[in-house]
Amino acid sequence: MIRINLLPFRAARKKENIRRQVSIFLLSLVLVVIIAGWFSFVLSGKIEALNQEIADTKKQVEKYNKINKEIAEIKKKLDILNKKVAVIESLDLIRKAPVELLDDMSKLMVDDRMWLTQLEEKSGNIKMVGIALDNPTVAEYMTRIESSKNYADVKLVSINHDTSVKGLELKKFNIECKKATPNEKPE
Repeated sequence: MIRINLLPFRAARKKENIRRQVSIFLLSLVLVVIIAGWFSFVLSGKIEALNQEIADTKKQVEKYNKINKEIAEIKKKLDILNKKVAVIESLDLIRKAPVELLDDMSKLMVDDRMWLTQLEEKSGNIKMVGIALDNPTVAEYMTRIESSKNYADVKLVSINHDTSVKGLELKKFNIECKKATPNEKPE
């Protein structure tokens, strides 16, 4: 019988097996390092892109904040101008009101039969004092005021004889009324 010593061959096979396993381990380790490096590179690229996007967004926010401040300043100036325009319009109405009142009252008067000696307006209340030839003239004047769309609550406060002009028996009257608001005006 022949005996063959296979021990050194098994030892060489074990060494080769260990070398292969170490090689596979090192290659796997290198592959893991390469994959980790690639993921790190990709993620750092994404982080850089997001940081750039954040910086661009901050620049846009600053730009829009400046625009919003300008808009706010313009709105304040516009509000001030609107207030000034409203004051001017109210002053214009106040300026025209006495002239319009006097014009309106003169149109309502009975020609050649009466005249006003006093016309006063305070906060919508109008007081008229005048002289007429007779009572029907005063009644006609009151009817004209009542039929006007601009006045309401017409009241004859007093009517008296006036003998200041010799030979004429005149009537001194006192009438009060209110300026009609838009919902009080008759249609």
